Amino acid sequence: MINVILSGGSGTRLWPVSRKLLPKQFVPIFNGLSLFQKTVIRNRKICSKTIILGNTDQYFLAGDQLHHLSDFQEEQYRFILEPFGKNTAPAIAFACFVVDPDAILLVTPSDHLIKNETQYQKAVQKASELAEEGYLVTFGIKPEYPETGYGYIHTNGNEVLGFKEKPDLVTAQSYCESGKYFWNGGMFCFKASVYLEELKKHAPEIYSSSQNAIMQCAQNQPASISPDLMALIPDDSIDYAVLEKSKKIRAVSADMEWSDMGSFDSMRKELPVDNNGNTRAEGFIQINSKNNLVISEGRMIAAIDVENMTIIDTPDALLIAPQGSGQKVKDMVQMIKETGSDIHETHLTVHRPWGTYTVLEESDKYKIKRIVVKPGKRLSLQKHFHRSEHWIVVSGTAVVRVGDVENVVQINQSMYIPIGTPHRLENPGKVDLVLIEVQVGQYLGEDDIVRMQDDFNRMK
Repeated sequence: MINVILSGGSGTRLWPVSRKLLPKQFVPIFNGLSLFQKTVIRNRKICSKTIILGNTDQYFLAGDQLHHLSDFQEEQYRFILEPFGKNTAPAIAFACFVVDPDAILLVTPSDHLIKNETQYQKAVQKASELAEEGYLVTFGIKPEYPETGYGYIHTNGNEVLGFKEKPDLVTAQSYCESGKYFWNGGMFCFKASVYLEELKKHAPEIYSSSQNAIMQCAQNQPASISPDLMALIPDDSIDYAVLEKSKKIRAVSADMEWSDMGSFDSMRKELPVDNNGNTRAEGFIQINSKNNLVISEGRMIAAIDVENMTIIDTPDALLIAPQGSGQKVKDMVQMIKETGSDIHETHLTVHRPWGTYTVLEESDKYKIKRIVVKPGKRLSLQKHFHRSEHWIVVSGTAVVRVGDVENVVQINQSMYIPIGTPHRLENPGKVDLVLIEVQVGQYLGEDDIVRMQDDFNRMK
């Protein structure tokens, strides 16, 4: 069996913890592990190989998290990268086109939490048996309460009677009481050939355009879909394009202690709490405060007579909301976009394939960063039209190219890069290179970069 992990998405409902360049599936909130890593660990126990479908911008982040897992073996993983999303129907088709037609695929999101792995493995085993018989299998999650934010699957045993949209509360209560309606978990199991046959039958344009796009890069690792070809693919989900039309659908239901971690309200249920029902957060002190979700990245949070609140504190943004309002966070992110701020996209610390940078201070004429370059990595050969840079090494050793001159720069030494001068930073050592960068100029945006050479093929 091959695990196909759908790892795209921006995670806007968990802002400011989750942002476009570090969405929720990659945030290490479970004892240092991310939901993406937990998904890989859970499924590699039952699958021999893994295909990861994701966004081009998240490729190096996903790869870095894979390398931090024990027993990582690179040959077991394959990446298919999309320049932008076109929903799940074409994404899953990409995976189906690059494997043996008889291969059974277990398709899972990367951002779901499953705590009862024994029940999960039993459900997957049953699904694989149905997949061998030529069915497209979806997973129904036994509802724990009448949730109005999920879709439902109406079943009779393994037979699927229909898919239901997000219901109102009264309807959701009736679904739970019937015992025949299950939450739609967004997980699937089938032979690659069966999915492609049904996709070709019910959504032929998605089939042909997806086939054309993936075949242009199928032999590459990673396989990067062309933006021009991606633009020609219709946008549709597997549910609408195939499952609601096909006659080959079956369902496997399970009580696997599942959560889609789609809001702070659902996250609160999964985190440890103290005797007052407050989530355990470093630096949180309280007087007469109960049942609060508190997430902090270092600052002290003091609460007095506060109950049933969500308090999310990051270095550059603070979210406060009553519990039960988690679904409105997505609307707040849209409002932030309209202000012109990029705080919905990036944290103060931004991950790059060569390491990270953290913005320490910023004004309209200067910006100060802490840059960390991993051993053996180097930034692109680049230049800027609107800013000069001054680099000061505080740990490790740097090789700095400015124009045609290359210098070795050690601790407490510095280099100056004038506006418009090609330059490159490299870490030749075996420990992290840490330096302070001071930018000065009329425009300090991250898009003021002209790359001339790049080890990671980022030539834009």
